[in-house]
Amino acid sequence: MIKIQDSPVSKITLDSRDFYVKRDDLVDKYLAGNKYRKLYALLQAPSSSLNKIISYGGTQSNAMLAIAAMCKDKGWEFVYYTKPINQTQKYDNCGNYFHSIRLGMKHIEIKEEFYKNYIASLRGNLQDKTFIIDQGGAVLEAQEGLEVLAEEIRKDNLESKSLATPSGTGTTALYLALSLPEYKVYTTPCVGDVDYLKKQMNALHKIPDNLIILEPEKKYHFAKPYLEFLEIQKKLLSVGIEFDLLYAPAMWKALLEQTDEEIVYIHSGGVTGNESMLKRYKRKVFRGALK
Repeated sequence: MIKIQDSPVSKITLDSRDFYVKRDDLVDKYLAGNKYRKLYALLQAPSSSLNKIISYGGTQSNAMLAIAAMCKDKGWEFVYYTKPINQTQKYDNCGNYFHSIRLGMKHIEIKEEFYKNYIASLRGNLQDKTFIIDQGGAVLEAQEGLEVLAEEIRKDNLESKSLATPSGTGTTALYLALSLPEYKVYTTPCVGDVDYLKKQMNALHKIPDNLIILEPEKKYHFAKPYLEFLEIQKKLLSVGIEFDLLYAPAMWKALLEQTDEEIVYIHSGGVTGNESMLKRYKRKVFRGALK
């Protein structure tokens, strides 16, 4: 049974600066971080209210694994659509895809030329107890969980009035900023560029003035290994906290380069995917940096 609980706060020093870390990674092994917050309303729903969840996206997705864990806990069927994946990943024995399959996820591959139209058609003729979660957990229902997080942050009563969380769709950063107008909320795009991020956010709600998007110094391709990301990850491990390799390095890099105040970093979870990401780093040219 997944527990609905507050997460603790840790204090770290990185590059001679103090940061607080809201430890949402400690909520649950698989359903943690911002995905726990996005799925909060569904976690509280009675198991009898639904019998099937449909979602789609990439097979490195933290949201995919979180939904799989939730559905396992609730006894709901979980069907996940992706574009075709390679055989190496399909039969790998680690990473988010492996764990999601073990938790009961039904995976369906759609040919790339048909994928966009097929996903667009999913909402047609839905059964009463079937619910669709858009890629990355970008749903209006996510607001409830982010409001709960906002109240926890207020109760933590930290001196800092600046928060940070990385963005894929921007759902977490957006609803956090809306729920905490008295705070400054930093984010940076980890999937696509700033324009793409703004478009995703504006589809949910007008972007508030207290939400500040830090633009990366160069374009980073999502899930591609970068030596500078690995170096930041090693720094973070040295202060005692593991962060994910998909989103966190870009956010920490932006914070260290573009801000100077004391900041509360909202841990996004997703560390279960690090095992498979490190394999990708090893296959590239960074073997020496992994030592």
